[in-house]
Amino acid sequence: MTAAGAELTLRHPVERFTLDNGLRVVLAPDRSVPVVAVSVFYDVGMRNEPEGRTGFAHLFEHLMFQGSAHVPKMEHARLVQAAGGTFNGSTHQDYTNYYEVLPAEGLERALFLEADRMATPAITEENLRNQIDVVKEEIRVNVLNRPYGAFPWLQLPQVAFESFANTHDGYGSFVDLESSTVEDATDFFSRYYAPGNAVLAIGGDLDVAETHRLVQRWFGSVAGRPVPPIPPTGEPWPTSVRSTVVEDRLAPAPAVALGWRVPDPVGELDRYLGTVLLAEMLSEGDASRLERRLVHQDRIAIAQSSYVGLFGDPFDVRDATLLTTQVHHPAAVSTEQVLTAVHEEVARIATDGVGADELRRVQARIEAQLLRQADSVLGRTLAIAAAELVHDRAELAGELAARLATVTSDQVQAAARDLDPGTAAVLELRATGGRA
Repeated sequence: MTAAGAELTLRHPVERFTLDNGLRVVLAPDRSVPVVAVSVFYDVGMRNEPEGRTGFAHLFEHLMFQGSAHVPKMEHARLVQAAGGTFNGSTHQDYTNYYEVLPAEGLERALFLEADRMATPAITEENLRNQIDVVKEEIRVNVLNRPYGAFPWLQLPQVAFESFANTHDGYGSFVDLESSTVEDATDFFSRYYAPGNAVLAIGGDLDVAETHRLVQRWFGSVAGRPVPPIPPTGEPWPTSVRSTVVEDRLAPAPAVALGWRVPDPVGELDRYLGTVLLAEMLSEGDASRLERRLVHQDRIAIAQSSYVGLFGDPFDVRDATLLTTQVHHPAAVSTEQVLTAVHEEVARIATDGVGADELRRVQARIEAQLLRQADSVLGRTLAIAAAELVHDRAELAGELAARLATVTSDQVQAAARDLDPGTAAVLELRATGGRA
């Protein structure tokens, strides 16, 4: 264990308890800064959506900001901001989260706000219709009217996977969104927003005993309900290449994305960590393998990146997921040239392995990223909530830097061997209206 990794593990120990209604609570006291972060993670994301209701998890996230039994519409924002705080929420593949960051004296205010909407969000016809319009506009701005808007995060899974849970558009189709009803929203809330399907994480300047009392006061009365099973999102590994071509009339240059299945992030974590370091080695920084080869040496790419997990965080996702390499290239360069170069660089690691200096450099980079994330109260609180929800161990968030520091060159080499050219998913984007 590196010194920095050990320091992170010991500086922020986690306290935990569970309420009678099933709500899991994790506390990370840190009295060094007079700030608290409160976050609620619900075990429901885009992969939980039923057929005919694509985009519903994200739509419901919007609904949760439309008021609750004792908090009128817009009052949540006013109460947080009046206390000098900030707030937000986000929808991911496997969870939806909500958070507030406030001065320490605002802790009870944040707990009241989150408990009130956990108990009784304002699910009305008016709120549903106006939030459907908001989400549709978000899709227009972020996907339909933006170059590479769906590339590759919405398009590559349709190539790489087979099940509806893994392949459907998590932003949602307009048809599915417009046909949503209050009954659908009420059922979704009853099914997935039960206290036992959530993790409440609180970090920062807090007294453990007093926080326990406040949590019990505000969340203890929220009615418990049955908790749905985690959806089976794992799939058999592919045995052949899968490929498709999409067109983008707004893109200024063509692009290609490759997706390889990777080990189960939860059930095969040690093996998976080798894949995380491999992605970093391939593309992060000017000294990375693909940056040197594609951009500087062969000059066949405008930009490249590799990452694990479709949302950019490799540690908050369950099986199945991908290591993705995406490359934007000039029109004069063929897709085949790019694919050949990428596969050759991966094969070089699979055959020759990696040197100790290169491995240490990559480990230091990703360790620094994790330490920077943990440096803020909010970043640390979100990380422990995700670790508790996905891995059932909030403590893992403080151990990752140290565990990555122990990954060996053999593990990275094995991860490269998993990236078989014969099992890759390939998404080719043709720029049909822009300039190369």
